[in-house]
Amino acid sequence: MSTPPGHPEKKLVTLIPGDGVGPECVRAAQRIIEATGAPVAWEEHQAGASVFRQGIASGVPRETIESIRETRVVLKGPLETPVGFGEKSANVTLRKLFETYGNVRPVRELPGVPTPYSGRGIDLVVVRENVEDLYAGIEHMQTPGVAQCLKLISSKGCEKVVRLAFEFALAEGRKRIHCATKSNIMKLTEGALKRGFEQVSREYPGIEAHHIIIDNCAHQLVKKPEQFDVIVTTNMNGDIISDLASALVGGLGFAPSANLGNEVAIFEAVHGSAPKYAGKNVINPTAVVLSAAMMLRHLGEFDAAATIEHAILVTFEDGEARTGDVVGYDKGASTTAFTEAVIANLGRKSERHQVRGYKPLKLPKVNPAADFVKAKDRRVVGVDVFVESSLSSEALGKGLERLAAETPVKLKMISNRGTKVYPATGAITDCVDHWRCRFIRRDASADLADATLLDLLQRIAARYRWMHVEKLQEFDGASGFTMAQGED
Repeated sequence: MSTPPGHPEKKLVTLIPGDGVGPECVRAAQRIIEATGAPVAWEEHQAGASVFRQGIASGVPRETIESIRETRVVLKGPLETPVGFGEKSANVTLRKLFETYGNVRPVRELPGVPTPYSGRGIDLVVVRENVEDLYAGIEHMQTPGVAQCLKLISSKGCEKVVRLAFEFALAEGRKRIHCATKSNIMKLTEGALKRGFEQVSREYPGIEAHHIIIDNCAHQLVKKPEQFDVIVTTNMNGDIISDLASALVGGLGFAPSANLGNEVAIFEAVHGSAPKYAGKNVINPTAVVLSAAMMLRHLGEFDAAATIEHAILVTFEDGEARTGDVVGYDKGASTTAFTEAVIANLGRKSERHQVRGYKPLKLPKVNPAADFVKAKDRRVVGVDVFVESSLSSEALGKGLERLAAETPVKLKMISNRGTKVYPATGAITDCVDHWRCRFIRRDASADLADATLLDLLQRIAARYRWMHVEKLQEFDGASGFTMAQGED
């Protein structure tokens, strides 16, 4: 955390106005922070659409990166990202560049914002792993009609986000955490978070720890959201359920977030750039303003953050400056009118709604080693070779069996989109030209050598087109791979 030259009493923050409605929301937050007298100074830089137009593929220029390296704290507006084509998300780029591994998204019922859940006392936080999972963005076209995206989940990443969730619960005085995964289906990837959660939870006996399947979590959020306090989950799951949760309290206009790492913290609204409302002075800046309050707490300015939260509550209680997403865009208060109302209410306290008491957040420290998990014993027991072919499963299977007949491996099975199709099981499968061909060693006691695998690939390549290879490994006696549907 740095201070601006000539102002050692102030804390320097990198400010990224963003795209679309971003600049209007960010300026509102700036004005409110400055009105509290909080000792914050701004260093403004760009990212997003304007940077993409300059030909910078990441959407984040070097001068912005250097500013963040210096200040270690960012307040940003939403950034526009091409959908379905072109460059990667500049939002995701920023999170990954600075290892902000935890995304914290509070969801709280606000007075004067009517929803079907009003009066239920919704007050929860979604803590989302923020840099891996499918958001690693590692995709390949494996055949002309079949795409692959790698879902990467690390034990280190799981431990970091789980510890962050427990520490955040302590900082906010929360008593219960649900870990939401799809580990009933993805037992190795999603299962890693469940296993990490169960292990770490033993160190926090004062906090209730529960596991829940993610689809049931979504169901329960709609059915009885007040049962949740903190939810920790993987990246894609967290992205989805945090948006769902924000809808319960009025929508994305009320959804702040913090991207937290041990070195850098980035604060932003959950909502997007909403270009159709840009420049019309109608957008609700609450999400960015509440994100700014989270930033102030990160900076140690707890009183200023509480002052802003109280002013937001009082403004909505008074009901005179509700924005269009609450009462309709044809009659809602303008962005500037809402901002001025919040500023006028600084120093007032809600008599009906409380602002949580916060303690400094202790960021988790984990072993930085790349080989975070070490195996005492490991063996390669087989290989999956992914083959592109228009043949039937029967014809492909017979052909591969002949190719491997004189090698140390044998074809165990072929699957198509996860379902075993050879040897035939009687299942009705609509196959595509993407086949996972599983070979296992004939001698169950031997370790499969790379030379054997390379020889097998050469034999396959002589007759078929292959695109991907995956070793089948055992670590400390446990299989490091899953079975296809129908495989035994």
